[in-house]
Amino acid sequence: MAEDLYSALGVSRSADQKEIRRAYREKARKFHPDVNKTPGAEETFKRISEAHDVLSDPETRSQYDRFGENFRQYAAADAARSSEQPRRSGGTRYTWSGGGAQSVNWEDLFGGGFGGFGRGADHTAELEITVEEAYRGGRRTVQVASPYGGAQEYTIDIPAGAVDGQRLRIAGAGGAGADGQDGDLLVTLRVKDSKRYRLSGADIETDLPISPWEAALGADVSVPTPGGPVTVHVPPGSSTGRRLRLRGQGMPRRGQPGDLYARVKVVVPRTLSKKEKELFEQLRDVSSFDARRGS
Repeated sequence: MAEDLYSALGVSRSADQKEIRRAYREKARKFHPDVNKTPGAEETFKRISEAHDVLSDPETRSQYDRFGENFRQYAAADAARSSEQPRRSGGTRYTWSGGGAQSVNWEDLFGGGFGGFGRGADHTAELEITVEEAYRGGRRTVQVASPYGGAQEYTIDIPAGAVDGQRLRIAGAGGAGADGQDGDLLVTLRVKDSKRYRLSGADIETDLPISPWEAALGADVSVPTPGGPVTVHVPPGSSTGRRLRLRGQGMPRRGQPGDLYARVKVVVPRTLSKKEKELFEQLRDVSSFDARRGS
């Protein structure tokens, strides 16, 4: 006997939509076939995906609560019985086995042309992209696992300036609709910080390594940005942690683009030549600067 859909998600029958979504996301991340290779993980993922598809839609959830696992058949038959429209005859008949061969008129059971269920359910997925991809936009090809097995490949058009949590809709890529109108696939973008860039709203932050003499004397240095290198002036006396603002070099936005902040990071040579060592020693001997006191 198949596990109850509520149990598959680990929620109670009184759970609201927020709890159902949260439970689905947690379990989907744990059992997705791309990350979980243990035996049975794929079947578990299919089951929790099916549970989410059914329970996230108030109509199908109500039918499931009323009729149980075979709610699709019973709900359609119940709707057909209560319909005031004349029953159509001569529907296609199929034979199935189960306790002896029987024949069933599927048109009588589900309504004419398998209708009566309305639009197919929307499916959801998440796509991780880098700050660079979010900045430039572009195309990504993704595979989305079906709740009933297999996977479908889709091409996602990521808009330039995409934001974390933004949803992209692929029409007709969701659940099959009995009346011919399929649901949609809703892809939520998750912008992931990279080794070079960190994102905060529309602003981007990056580290700017500079030498001790550039920090002390000041310098004009090149800063890599997602849109290409930009020259920034490092003021004399800049210490590690100082933020230099480059206006308009952050994420593209309509009307007001974000800014880019270059965080100074003073880097010393790992090894010194004889001459360099002598010069640093001379600086040590003549300087009154005390880093612990900042003067």
